[in-house]
Amino acid sequence: MRLDDLNCIRCGLCLAVCPTYREILSETASPRGRAALARKGLEGELELSPNLFEQMYACFDCLACNDICPVGIRPADLAVEMRAVQEQLRPAAWKKTLFGGLIPKPRRMEFATLPLRLYEKLGLRRLVYALGLRNLLPRQLRDMESMLPHLPQRPLRQALPEITEANGKTRYRVGFFLGCAQSLLFAEESAATLRVLARNGCTVVTPKATVCCGMPALGYGRSDLAQEQARHNIELFERAQVEVNVTDCATCGSTLKDYGHLLADDNKWAARAAAFSSRVRDVSEFLMSIPLEKPQGRVEARVTYHDPCHLRRGQGVWQQPRALLQMIDGLEFVELPEADWCCGSAGSQLITHYETSLKVLKRKTDNLASTQADYIASGCPGCQMQLNLGVRRQGLDVQVVHPIALLDRAYRQESEVSRLRRNQEISHSTAKRKNDG
Repeated sequence: MRLDDLNCIRCGLCLAVCPTYREILSETASPRGRAALARKGLEGELELSPNLFEQMYACFDCLACNDICPVGIRPADLAVEMRAVQEQLRPAAWKKTLFGGLIPKPRRMEFATLPLRLYEKLGLRRLVYALGLRNLLPRQLRDMESMLPHLPQRPLRQALPEITEANGKTRYRVGFFLGCAQSLLFAEESAATLRVLARNGCTVVTPKATVCCGMPALGYGRSDLAQEQARHNIELFERAQVEVNVTDCATCGSTLKDYGHLLADDNKWAARAAAFSSRVRDVSEFLMSIPLEKPQGRVEARVTYHDPCHLRRGQGVWQQPRALLQMIDGLEFVELPEADWCCGSAGSQLITHYETSLKVLKRKTDNLASTQADYIASGCPGCQMQLNLGVRRQGLDVQVVHPIALLDRAYRQESEVSRLRRNQEISHSTAKRKNDG
């Protein structure tokens, strides 16, 4: 990090777009304030204290300040880099255990989340809700439970074949990066992604040994662990020999596209990382770049869309998900006010900065209520979980879905209509033969 990168001109534009500043109205809770703290800390005018680093962890890393800064100092990136500085000064052993020993180990993650799947599979969750036992939990723990989607019986990584063949002729050979949350919590949605890809002429390779994209480690200052995970994933997808690397997780996609930057100083891996990142596409970005088959089935509903920060700002992808939704007959699309504002998830903010996270979420769900939508679509598991909480806290009759899930539903509705028509034709033909006989 160069001090030249901290030349904030104190114009205040970042204050207008920062979700933490909007809720707290404190200079230290703003991008401008964090930039000033970082500079004075690195220059020795301020102690690099736990309180200073706490201001860096309070940043949601929503990237809005990066976009609006007229001198390009990228305050959100600076906050993350300062977390790495803290790790260099006072490394925390638990981060090595969590981000090096658990999260990037798929089998360990599957074992660690087994109690959650049993909680759903054995009917305990239904019982807890029916008896009102959730109300006995502390408020924060109750909200964390509310974030959970309907949990799969087993992780998708265990159920998926290594290769999913295209329906009909193969037009593209696609690598699918199955994220941790998608495999463990949103298995049906990623299964829908594979069905949609196959429907559109893609033979899909899903490497089973994929590990975490690296964002959790990066977010907590352990870029060294993120680099290890990046090298593993790059080598894995190189062996798959695919034309494009697709993911349906906004956070994973943003991180994968940044591998070239993450490993830029590694002479052995820099070129390989840049080549890998150049092939990464969000699933909506990829689908809207090919001849996507318009579904003939209908989904009769009103839908709105929330932009994940790491999709809209991290990847510059925001028109494609909307265009995809608008291809579905029967869907009435309505724009969400402040659709590109952070929902308050930011990975683990509901755990680490609970009250601020809820305040940001409340504004999002107030905007959602104004749309009177039946569905809110979003392509990030963290956002989907946070929106699940907001919908339940506010008592809204809204389902939280991935955009691809609605496209898949339209394709399947089309198939069901075709099946019914065939059955009717067979029945009519049988009846006609009987009458003729």
